[in-house]
Amino acid sequence: MKIPKRLQPLVDDGLIDDVLYQLMSGKEATVYAVQCGTEVRCAKVYKEAMKRSFKKAAQYQEGRKVRNTRRARAMEKGSKFGRKQQEDAWQNTEVDALFKLAKAGVRVPEAFGCYEGVLLMELVTDDQGDVAPRLNDVSMSAEQAIEDHALVMVYVMRMLCVGLIHGDLSEFNVLVDDYGPVIIDLPQVVDAAANNNAFSMLQRDVRNMSEYYSQYAPELANTFYAEEMWALFEAGELTLESELTGHYELPDDDADVDSVLEEIKAAFAEEQERLERVKEANEPL
Repeated sequence: MKIPKRLQPLVDDGLIDDVLYQLMSGKEATVYAVQCGTEVRCAKVYKEAMKRSFKKAAQYQEGRKVRNTRRARAMEKGSKFGRKQQEDAWQNTEVDALFKLAKAGVRVPEAFGCYEGVLLMELVTDDQGDVAPRLNDVSMSAEQAIEDHALVMVYVMRMLCVGLIHGDLSEFNVLVDDYGPVIIDLPQVVDAAANNNAFSMLQRDVRNMSEYYSQYAPELANTFYAEEMWALFEAGELTLESELTGHYELPDDDADVDSVLEEIKAAFAEEQERLERVKEANEPL
């Protein structure tokens, strides 16, 4: 295929030998299969901020630290330099998270680096070499659902152990190869200790996954992994080897009606976004 403009610099520098085909195009990025020597890899081309439609981006970025004070000041002022730095930070967040999570034992695609807004990483395939499907496109038995759900909960727990929350985890951001689930799409990853919305985002991630797997194993809908993890995390007792049960005794406090209504509104908005993604996922490229 014709080499996209954004990938040409990587071809010129010898990082990519050829662009094979487009894998997908979403609201935040376009992904291509590319030839790199003897390997076929994945090139994720991030869309510019003006063309990107990730909702509530500022909510996800809350608490992210910028070590360079000049860069931080520029980002706060919103100058041209600052906007460029903010874009670089958004893109580098994913590659940094991929390295960090792989080290923690979370199954994510292997990252090879981010160059001029293009993330080069492993193309996740099955044993036949075909591109691994998204969880949304996979059917399974109840036993398999219980096994894979437990594994995803371990991955979410390990993410939290290293201070990260996916923030947008769903059946559309998990691939399934012959060895099980692989977590993808992490540019919006949340700082668990510094973001005021961290716990609610953790709850949403876990709820999305539990609800999806519960269509095959209904008992998974009545688990409380997010609350269990968070309680251990806040107590400083969560480790990479913690064993989760999915059981948690919720506090028997008086109901806060306003908070409940806000949760209902948020859940409705999330469901609308999910339905939009379902529609997009079923549209041909």
